[in-house]
Amino acid sequence: MTDISILGEFGLIRRLTKDLPQFNAGTLKGVGDDCAILGTDPKLRMLVTTDMLMEGIHFDLTYTPLEHLGYKAAMVNLSDIYAMNGTPRQLLVSIAVSRRFSVEHLEQLYAGLRRACKKHRVDIVGGDTTSSLTGLAISITCIGEAEEQDIARRDGACDTDLICVSGNLGAAYMGLQIMEREKAVFNSRPASDAEAAQPDFSGREYLIERILKPEARRDIIEALRETGIRPTSMIDISDGLSSEILHICHSSNTGCRLYEERIPLDYQTAAAAEEFNLNVTTCALNGGEDYELLFTVPLTDHEKVCALEDVSVIGHITHPEKGCALIARDGQEFELKAQGWNPLQ
Repeated sequence: MTDISILGEFGLIRRLTKDLPQFNAGTLKGVGDDCAILGTDPKLRMLVTTDMLMEGIHFDLTYTPLEHLGYKAAMVNLSDIYAMNGTPRQLLVSIAVSRRFSVEHLEQLYAGLRRACKKHRVDIVGGDTTSSLTGLAISITCIGEAEEQDIARRDGACDTDLICVSGNLGAAYMGLQIMEREKAVFNSRPASDAEAAQPDFSGREYLIERILKPEARRDIIEALRETGIRPTSMIDISDGLSSEILHICHSSNTGCRLYEERIPLDYQTAAAAEEFNLNVTTCALNGGEDYELLFTVPLTDHEKVCALEDVSVIGHITHPEKGCALIARDGQEFELKAQGWNPLQ
């Protein structure tokens, strides 16, 4: 018998879905991208994605407010639609809850879902509710749309394309480290000393927000459309920069060069990494849960993409035989490895 952890999440998906037959003409793209692509309309395509969040695996209710969790659960799915250069339209929300949750708890969860949907003008149109013996589970399916010529898949990157990323990286990972540290401190104190064990997050607010309340980057998609830039490939950064760029290169049959000095970092991320004695570049490459957009554009769009606010050009696509590498600040070249977060290990 093969242990699931040996394959990891994406290895398991590839094995289970290898050579899946497709019986319907409307199934244009199945497994292997941020969304499935469906539809018979030659112009407008339907995008469908789903994500499951499990208590104890994806979130810890010790420090995650239920309203924030609902907001994040929606954003995780909206981000997948944006990563296909699409527009989200509807959500289906399914939850499994144990007896320790009250109606008021679930109202808090839905308050976060409602807030996220209102911000992005998305309708909650259904779902399912059931009981659980192990805690809280949330499964969301998001439906969106995009014109055929605008869809950005993972397999469209070409040699000399520029590799771009929105925002900054590693902040969510450092926010998680802070929360886990403060949880350990709180649990080590006697119950009578609970007030003294309350954490102080001053100067770290941005990092805490990044892990508890991420934002899907609709603004970047809108900016790309306004400037006439059509990405050749795109993916959102949920499992870490290194894992995501390798997904693009694997799907596109290319190599890549990323430049360490160009990876965008926030000051709070760098300061926290130093405090935890961590390499900040490693955090940015492998941390995950940033939900920024990683995309490639033709070299001819260099001036346009450099003019975009909150977008950084961090490398370029190469021929596959050159492999995938990180160019360090001192010029040394290191092989990129998928060391991002893996829920099955």
